[in-house]
Amino acid sequence: MVWFRRRYIIYIVLIIIALWWSMDMTGFEWRKLTQIGNIYHMVTTRFFPIEWSLFPRMAYHSLVTLAIAFLGTFLALIVALPLSFLAAKNTSGSMAMYSSVRGGLSALRSVPEIVFGLIFVTAFGLGPFAAVLAIILHNIGVLGKLISELVEAADNGPQEAMRSVGATRWVGHLFSILPQIWPNVLSHYFYRFEVAIRTSLILGFIGGGGIGQQLFNHFQSFYYTAVALDIVLIMIMVILVDFIGGQIRARVI
Repeated sequence: MVWFRRRYIIYIVLIIIALWWSMDMTGFEWRKLTQIGNIYHMVTTRFFPIEWSLFPRMAYHSLVTLAIAFLGTFLALIVALPLSFLAAKNTSGSMAMYSSVRGGLSALRSVPEIVFGLIFVTAFGLGPFAAVLAIILHNIGVLGKLISELVEAADNGPQEAMRSVGATRWVGHLFSILPQIWPNVLSHYFYRFEVAIRTSLILGFIGGGGIGQQLFNHFQSFYYTAVALDIVLIMIMVILVDFIGGQIRARVI
């Protein structure tokens, strides 16, 4: 059998060693999972009843979080879309352009949003503006890479047809590649939108505004019934964005 070949046995042994090493380094212990009842007790006694009286104020902060995520992701898409054509081998035009743009996208992608957030909070002060900038820069790197791979995988037939009728290179790229990849571009966009909602929560911990900052304040003050409300609103936001994204993708496809 293929699974009993020597190299597969070596792979399995290496994976087991990596798992053992990782569990040792992180202090992972299976017996601690038997204490899950403590979590259940804490949630049922401290998080309920939910503090619904704070709903109007928390709903406002939820809208701020949605605005941060939408603006950061949408502006990133506008910048990443043309950059992705320059970062694709079949459309970049030269190896120097391909390498430089690809390297720039990798650099942006390698810096976490919270690092950008710390820099911008220091430069511009507390508030959502710093969070938006942090999400924009990181998402340019992520979306640029994802879309460039879609461009490279696009069917070459429509591109040849555009060239045969005398279309310029960039007009040919626009009308032969973009229609092919657009449904997947939207899929990537809405996924990054969902990720940006969760990211904006973390950025709220460092003063980026939105419901993330309120969640941090409630945890700090042991106001757990308000934390429960924050969690409910966060879940509603993510589910709503996923539903709307699915409807839009279905119409486009």
